[in-house]
Amino acid sequence: MDTDAHTHTGTHTDADPIQGDWEELVGAALLGTERRQGSPEALLDAAAVLTVRRRAGLRPGEAGPRPDPAPRDPRPAPPQAARRRLAQLLAGRTAAGSGGRRGAAPDLTELLPQWLAAAGRHGYRAPAALVPALLDTARARTDLRPQALALAGVRGLWLARLNPDWRFALRGGAGGAGELPAVTDAAGVELLWQEGLFAERVALLGAVRAHEAAAAVRLLETTWATERAEDRLMFLDSLRVGLSEGDEPFLEAALGDRSRNVRATAAELLSALPRSALAGRMAERALACVGPEGVNPPAECDGGMLRDGVVKRPPAGRGERAWWLGQLVEAAPLSCWRERFGGLGPAEIVAFPVAEGWAEELHAAWCRAAVRQRDPLWSHALLGSASAPPAAGPATASLAERAKLLSILPEGERAEWVAEFIRAHGLSEAFQLLGACLVPWAGALGEAVVDALDNAREAGSYPWSFSGVMGLAERCLDPAAADRLDSLTATPQNPLDPTDPSPGAAAYWTEAFQRLTATLRLRATMLAELTPP
Repeated sequence: MDTDAHTHTGTHTDADPIQGDWEELVGAALLGTERRQGSPEALLDAAAVLTVRRRAGLRPGEAGPRPDPAPRDPRPAPPQAARRRLAQLLAGRTAAGSGGRRGAAPDLTELLPQWLAAAGRHGYRAPAALVPALLDTARARTDLRPQALALAGVRGLWLARLNPDWRFALRGGAGGAGELPAVTDAAGVELLWQEGLFAERVALLGAVRAHEAAAAVRLLETTWATERAEDRLMFLDSLRVGLSEGDEPFLEAALGDRSRNVRATAAELLSALPRSALAGRMAERALACVGPEGVNPPAECDGGMLRDGVVKRPPAGRGERAWWLGQLVEAAPLSCWRERFGGLGPAEIVAFPVAEGWAEELHAAWCRAAVRQRDPLWSHALLGSASAPPAAGPATASLAERAKLLSILPEGERAEWVAEFIRAHGLSEAFQLLGACLVPWAGALGEAVVDALDNAREAGSYPWSFSGVMGLAERCLDPAAADRLDSLTATPQNPLDPTDPSPGAAAYWTEAFQRLTATLRLRATMLAELTPP
């Protein structure tokens, strides 16, 4: 580099030789190198040299104030092998084969959620050097934000204040809150509630709620009138945990909130309390519309219904009266229907003949009520038999509704119901149902999934027809199933021509099973690495 590039520290002026040379280059670029008797290569070389000279000749900017040190995170770091694995997962990419095929290598990006969940269970913090990569990942994948921000902790929040790209972490919910005051420290709780970041306040409210539900409501009341609508909605939603009749006065008052979304959430929470005044009002309305004699939907949506959370305008394609009826039945306590139907139980009520055109609407509303009120008896009745064709019985045929109902059943019953469904109907419609099952899939459920995949292979199907289920299996099957899958990973040969390299369906299945087996074994290793020494 020329000497003047080292010694020049002032602002460029008209007499500056560097500036003059730069203007000469700009002129040559605009007029063409031929008119200035130079080659394009020489022009680019000169531009590169002068760019370095211009940058080196600028005075350094005035340094800003040094940020405060990052707060200490008292949680332990994961073991060394687990740290290396996290770095690999954060940098991981799907190993794709030729022609867009995924190949037999595990998809590392799909294992990251499990690593984060396991690290959270062990109470680890993120290794300091990996916090930036973790925040970048959380920025790109919103599904990972709660777990990623929880792992990043106070250091993640500290960095987020310094980089606009990571500002989402400051409103990232409880995951990024860091260390909180003890819930018994009244002064500390009050100070953080009044002055903390939104993420810290959400986490604080959750901690207070877990310690004493009523104290969380009292804390919320101190600032409720001055909170923004979107913040009121988030705070109100946090009351789902530990919801009880003691919350009713606050929720009843929230029915008059300025925000429609806040009013709707308050009404939803009140309807989950079967003995609340709102549930009683909804039951009275619903019982007037539905009974053994038939269905008579409401003729209008009056002011009382509006205040209790009924949305007046239906979605496109829905009739007004059917829309209002569904909302009334959904919010009515399920216990009110036994007496209305002469002492019948949930299964008999669901099977009761309904006038044509109303059964689907009524059953869908009961499904939403069973999920909201977490009623396993009604959930069983609305699910029906797993082996029967869905359209053959009175239960709901919607896979989305069935998946929600399954989430209400105890873990063992849920897995057995889905296993029976797969044995009877295969995997083509099982994706949503499997998503409702807890991980890992073991016992009858894991066996049913592996058997169904093997049956699909034997039937000549291609594995990409089951890509969704195969992806779930990589993440959710019990790693112990890898030994059983070994027999399905052998490379098949064309019996007519063993040298034929063209991959048929069997070869694609072999590759898919090899990837599944490798992923299961990698998961087992990954979880073992996270085990504290």
